[in-house]
Amino acid sequence: MNQQAASTVLRDARRIVVKVGSSLVTNEGRGLDEAAIGEWCRQLAFLAKDGREVVMVSSGAIAEGMKRLGWTVRPHEINELQAAAAVGQMGLAQMYETKLRENNLGSAQVLLTHADLADRERYLNARSTLLTLLKLGVVPVINENDTVVNDEIKFGDNDTLGALVANLIEADALVILTDQKGLYTADPRKDPAAVFVREASAGDPALEAMAGGAGSSLGRGGMITKILAARRAAGSGASTVIAWGREPDALVRLIKGDAIGTLLVAQTQKKQARKQWMADHLQLRGAVSVDDGAAAKVCDEGKSLLPIGMTAVEGEFSRGDVIAVRNATGTELARGLANYSSIEARLLCRKSSSEFKKLLGYAAEPEMVHRDNMVLMK
Repeated sequence: MNQQAASTVLRDARRIVVKVGSSLVTNEGRGLDEAAIGEWCRQLAFLAKDGREVVMVSSGAIAEGMKRLGWTVRPHEINELQAAAAVGQMGLAQMYETKLRENNLGSAQVLLTHADLADRERYLNARSTLLTLLKLGVVPVINENDTVVNDEIKFGDNDTLGALVANLIEADALVILTDQKGLYTADPRKDPAAVFVREASAGDPALEAMAGGAGSSLGRGGMITKILAARRAAGSGASTVIAWGREPDALVRLIKGDAIGTLLVAQTQKKQARKQWMADHLQLRGAVSVDDGAAAKVCDEGKSLLPIGMTAVEGEFSRGDVIAVRNATGTELARGLANYSSIEARLLCRKSSSEFKKLLGYAAEPEMVHRDNMVLMK
């Protein structure tokens, strides 16, 4: 993409998700930064007046709760973290409501858990609520519902949540405001030869290596989660900008076409809602492994997955659950809705449809996953 085309990505974006990190919102953990939040709200108001629909995904509840409770060390116990989130969420919502109202904008607090997006009906309900708020000119302020989740059902970080929200509402762009200028080819603190990445394709595997690698300790946060979030957002056609949160007028300048931060351009078109919902499942019920022939038919020819090409079944799942389709090396090729339970699937591995009735006592669909209920992940 040339410079002129790149500058239009944010300039043409009509629906934008803005995510701000905890260190920015809480001034490195010292409590909510009223001036910074006020500045972002002023810019959100500018975007709204310019005809954009904006959503804010904000961290900071636990850090603010710790301050209000007088805690100087972050607790490890789940119940204490959830208590801190419950206390801090009051202050976080109040701050955004006050600052947005000062800029003549209405606000709404929306707390999400993975379960809200993993269940099809709740996914559609969340989508409908957010789109209605945007239609009413209200700015949704979204955070993970830390008061009720644990590590098994967490999104993992708010970068991921920001990407999922972008997918949920079919946003045109995701802006991740952080405490770094953007992405470098290496850690500039350690490598003086590190070069700033002005623009790249979202999902380029080289970006993960630049950010520390998927297996790095940075995977719990930091730049790698932003790269992975950009890849996820690109799945629904949303490009991502990673920029310094204290850059003067960053949001205003971005929609004017200024080159700020790192732009990661989506290479795909927007997916239909059902397929995006499947792609966004963070925790799958199970998986099936397939041989090279089945992998080629699914990925290269766009065919349905037939049980005759399956070599193994993992996990315990029911008909209608979202499962992964993996090749012989364990790479996830696709995911989709299972037509058979895991118990049935194990019986059907390497079997043709003519054998189904004898094995199961009945014959339903010939496919394990129909192509209309499948989304490719590569």
